[in-house]
Amino acid sequence: MNYQLDYLDQLESEAIYIFREVAGQFEKPALLFSGGKDSITLVHLALKAFRPGKFPFPLVHIDTGHNFPEALEFRDNLAKSIGEKLIVRKVEDTIKAKGLKETTGKLASRNALQTFTLLDTIEEFGFDACIGGARRDEEKARAKERVFSIRDEFGGWDPKRQRPELWNIYNGKINKGENVRVFPISNWTELDVWNYIRREKIDLPSIYFSHEREILEYEGQLIATSEFIRIDDGDTISRKRVRYRTVGDMTCTAAVESTASTIDDIISEITATRISERGETRIDDRISEAAMEDRKVNGYF
Repeated sequence: MNYQLDYLDQLESEAIYIFREVAGQFEKPALLFSGGKDSITLVHLALKAFRPGKFPFPLVHIDTGHNFPEALEFRDNLAKSIGEKLIVRKVEDTIKAKGLKETTGKLASRNALQTFTLLDTIEEFGFDACIGGARRDEEKARAKERVFSIRDEFGGWDPKRQRPELWNIYNGKINKGENVRVFPISNWTELDVWNYIRREKIDLPSIYFSHEREILEYEGQLIATSEFIRIDDGDTISRKRVRYRTVGDMTCTAAVESTASTIDDIISEITATRISERGETRIDDRISEAAMEDRKVNGYF
C-alpha cells in the first residue's frame, strides 16, 4: 500500500474528527474562509465530515478590500455550489465606523485591521469558535498554537494559557466572552496540503498556477500591480510568469517566478525549496521576528 496515501488518510481522519468535536462542543462555530488553498481544503474536509447534512456553521470571510479578484470569485462560486451560507464582513466598513487609521506607504496593508472586523463579527453573531486553516509549518508563532486555541474576552492570545492536548482530547470549555480558534490542519504541511489536493482533485483559484502578470519588482519581491500599491518613478515594472504559494492581500503577498502549470509541477517546486511559503511571499511577516505573534496577541487569526 502506498505510504503517502496512508499518511494523508491519517491527516484527513484527524481533521474530520476535529470538525466533529467542534460541532459537538460549541454552540455557534464559524469556518473562516478566504478562497485560499488551505480554507478550500477545510471546506472539502467539512463536506466529508458532515454530508449529506448541512454544515453546522457558516463560512465567514473578513474582506480587507485588497483581495485578489480570482480568490473572491472562487470564494463566491464555491459557497454557491455547495449551498452553504457565506457571511462577508468588510474591513472598509470597520474603518469608517471606528475611525481607524490605515497604514500608508508604497505597500499599505490592511492586514492588521482585519482583527477589528473579526472581533466585531464574532460579537455580532455570537461565535464561540472560529475554524481556521493555520498550519504549524507556516511561521514560528503558528507552531505555538494548540488545535483548540483559547482566546480571551478581548480576542487576545496568550501561549502560556494554552491547554495540553493529549491523546487527541480537546477541551472546548470556555468562560463567557472567551473564544476558541480551531485549526483542523494544524499538523499538515504545505506539501501535505498539495498532495491532498492532488489526491482529492480539489479545484483551486487560477493564481496558484503559472500565469503571466504585470509585476512590480520591489526589494527582491514580485508584487502584482494594482490600485492598492503606489508606483513611483524609477520602479521596475515587467511582465513575468508567476504563481502564488499563498493568497493574502495584493499589497502584502508576493508572487514567485514559476512555470508550474499543474499540481505535479507545484509539488516538485515545493519539494525542492527550503523556504516556507510565508517566509518567501508574505511581506507583512517580515516587519519583525515577532510580527505574526504580535498580531495574534491582539486577536488576529
